[in-house]
Amino acid sequence: MIKITVKKRNGSYISFVSSGHAGFAQEGYDIVCAAVSALIINTVNSIEKFTEDSIEAEEKDGYVSFRFMKPVTEKGTLLMDSLVLGLTDISNSYKNRYLTVKVKEV
Repeated sequence: MIKITVKKRNGSYISFVSSGHAGFAQEGYDIVCAAVSALIINTVNSIEKFTEDSIEAEEKDGYVSFRFMKPVTEKGTLLMDSLVLGLTDISNSYKNRYLTVKVKEV
């Protein structure tokens, strides 16, 4: 299962962590994993290209994390809202069986 945790402080995004594998199908055929990966990679690339936000990211097999180095901008917030919406929709489509998304206020 992929476990995603998004942290916010005072309603503002501060970090994102995704760990694990969906287990929907064998490697190379797992459409849940592919969808989640595409959303995350696109969001990180979009934050870097289209916003003034500075993030620190880490990636390894089955793990992606990033955190905002300073308060997130309005554009960054919109991109993160879109990421959370997409991931939550995927999770709900599969009844939380392959993916869980938690947004925590810290």
